[in-house]
Amino acid sequence: MAVKALYDYSYPSRSRQELYGDDQLVNVWWQNNPTFCAAACFRAPKALPWKDFIEQFVEPWAASDPDFRPGSYADWAVDGKPLDPHDASSLAELGVGHKSVLSFRAPTRL
Repeated sequence: MAVKALYDYSYPSRSRQELYGDDQLVNVWWQNNPTFCAAACFRAPKALPWKDFIEQFVEPWAASDPDFRPGSYADWAVDGKPLDPHDASSLAELGVGHKSVLSFRAPTRL
């Protein structure tokens, strides 16, 4: 829902890219998971290799779901576009930008 301000609002965002240096905010969304209702947000270096991002950020977060199986990811996407990640590629090389949404599917039991 849009909000109409009663005055001129000209304050810069407190989460803009230049405040993070070589890091960026990355949102990770496990689609159709009944445990996680929203994406998780992580601060990660742009140059971090994909494999390290998965091992250091995604797997510890996803492991709080008892049905999670490491390596069971499918259908990765970045900002809604299909992604075929390679372990050695950096987040920046894969097109993951500041506040991008990485989404994936993984099997879950209901």
